[in-house]
Amino acid sequence: MFFLYNILVTIAKYTLNIVALFSPKMKLFVEGRKSVFTTLEQKLQPDDKTIWFHAASLGEYEQGLPVMEKVRAAQPEHKIVLTFFSPSGYEVRKNATTADVIVYLPMDTLANAEKFLSIVKPEKVFFIKYEFWPNYLTQLKKTQAQVYLISGFFRKDQVFFKWYGGFYRKALKAFNHFFVQYESSKTLLQSIGFNNVTISGDTRYDRVSEILKRDNSLPFVEEFIDGKTAVVFGSSWPKDEAMFTGFINSAANAKFIIAPHTTGEDHIAAIKNSLTKKVVLFSEKEGKNLADYDVLVINTVGILTKIYSYADVAYVGGGFGTAGLHNILEPAAFGVPIIIGPNHTKFPEAVALVNMGGCIAVKDENEMNDALSSLVYNDDVREETGHIAGTFVSMNRGAVNIILKNIEY
Repeated sequence: MFFLYNILVTIAKYTLNIVALFSPKMKLFVEGRKSVFTTLEQKLQPDDKTIWFHAASLGEYEQGLPVMEKVRAAQPEHKIVLTFFSPSGYEVRKNATTADVIVYLPMDTLANAEKFLSIVKPEKVFFIKYEFWPNYLTQLKKTQAQVYLISGFFRKDQVFFKWYGGFYRKALKAFNHFFVQYESSKTLLQSIGFNNVTISGDTRYDRVSEILKRDNSLPFVEEFIDGKTAVVFGSSWPKDEAMFTGFINSAANAKFIIAPHTTGEDHIAAIKNSLTKKVVLFSEKEGKNLADYDVLVINTVGILTKIYSYADVAYVGGGFGTAGLHNILEPAAFGVPIIIGPNHTKFPEAVALVNMGGCIAVKDENEMNDALSSLVYNDDVREETGHIAGTFVSMNRGAVNIILKNIEY
């Protein structure tokens, strides 16, 4: 089976080179990997002590960041090597100062794994949440590196728990310890013979709690809101926008901020054209009296978290499509009541918060209108729902401390 896996990885590698000719995102994926080994050799000396963190994408990076920061503080003489699998993570954080070297993870071939580890020579390795690459793990098992999974999340439909998943189960033996989010993940790992498991919870709760200590001020947002009830639609996709623009057009005595997931000109134009209220774009705000406008469309990236700090109500996008629900914990950390779409059942934090009453899941435009009306125009409902959301985040903090107490130094 391992032989077949390596054949498939090789085929995938050449297939992606062809796809990259037609896909800008895939071009980043392919082109970005061409200089990885050169970059590593330039930035790492043979006698450097290193610690390697791997994140699939941006969400996993945010998940691992609080652990990365603590490990860096505890072992400042080590260099941190951070790898990403996806362009959506690497391209956003390639210039971050949280690591000494930031590169794409080369494809999981035996040759790449051997070469990568021969250059990096990590003493500790942290995989965040998931992404289990058999060649890397098999080669790591041959080293003295301490290998950890943090904020791990396992499902019974994964290959490890199938009769044909033997070589994947063998690869998991590289891990010194698994820090998982839920009891169900621990039970699944134990069912295949792994008892080196600790339920730590999700480090994202620690991460978003840190946001509260920052300066989240955005004077232009304050000017726009002008003391009115503010609704923030974060990380929205066209399918989300189709559900809430009707409410915006009919609502009174409220301000609306739309921060779409993609900020291309065509998408921004489509949003603007769907609205009958007075709309101002972020890029056009200078010199305008923002209080005169009803809708502010954020056609830039990187400030949504701060914008959530001004929200009285938040809608978090992704739940009406297949791309996946975006981060509900950021608005929840600020004690903001949340609305999401129906496709959220693969996100345990969303299911839990819906069950607790700090988040409302809607399945169509009518339910969207009802939820928005309830939260925008009923102060008691809004305050109670938001209080539950904030409490949910604070009661789930502590994963980072559990992890740090159980790793070897």
